[in-house]
Amino acid sequence: MSASARTVHLPVIHETPTTGSGAGKPYHVILYNDDSHAFDVVVRQVRKATGVSTDEAFAITFCAHASGRAVCYAGAHAACEHVADILREIALQGEVDRV
Repeated sequence: MSASARTVHLPVIHETPTTGSGAGKPYHVILYNDDSHAFDVVVRQVRKATGVSTDEAFAITFCAHASGRAVCYAGAHAACEHVADILREIALQGEVDRV
């Protein structure tokens, strides 16, 4: 994927927490910059973890690359842990934090 100029709005996917310790208290997943993986590999993993489009995953990955971190998902604690686990499948650094 080329790094050509384009405008992409960064997504934050929200869901209504219903169960568990996150009920009523949303969490988010923070993706940290990664210099070990190719950019397109990170984009693919962000898509796999969050279900966002390629353009949205590109924007999230670019934000993490440029600023050191990016919020890539928000929702219930269990859902955020699942997203972070998928990011970690290829040794990306993802952290779940309370909003």
